[in-house]
Amino acid sequence: MEKNVAMEVTGQIDKWMNSNQSVYELSKINTINNSLYKFQQWADGKPLIAAYHVTKIEEESYYLLFIDWHRNDNIYLVVYVENKSTTAAEIHRTEHHDDKLELVWNYTPLKRDGKNSERKAYFKQTYGSCTVRIPLPTSPIDIEEFLNKLYTLCRNRLRADRIVDIFDF
Repeated sequence: MEKNVAMEVTGQIDKWMNSNQSVYELSKINTINNSLYKFQQWADGKPLIAAYHVTKIEEESYYLLFIDWHRNDNIYLVVYVENKSTTAAEIHRTEHHDDKLELVWNYTPLKRDGKNSERKAYFKQTYGSCTVRIPLPTSPIDIEEFLNKLYTLCRNRLRADRIVDIFDF
């Protein structure tokens, strides 16, 4: 996504944090010169717009990084799982749809066990499509729905990745 779009979204998140009455707890992560250090090897030292730790009360937590992931002025929303061992989503594509700017992400598993078609079928069955569209928030009141959609994406993606371990295909 473009840098100005990422800055607008993080600005809305920051405003929402000041008046938050929600099932989500968000905290902004401190940076040094707009970069993270000692966070995770793939993210350390890369240009950053903002980073947050988000927890849904009594549920899982994620880290949201608005980061220049490939150092090419294309900002990604990278969602890390709580232990920072992997990403749950790396989203950078935006499209206008119904007069709204949306993040667009496709589930494309790349495991090397020959069972990616089963993963895709499961994701499509649970989510309704392998393409996920998340409207970008334009005001603080949009943030909770934005987080709901991110949580749904991450849960379905992580569950689909593990589905072959749960069921015998």
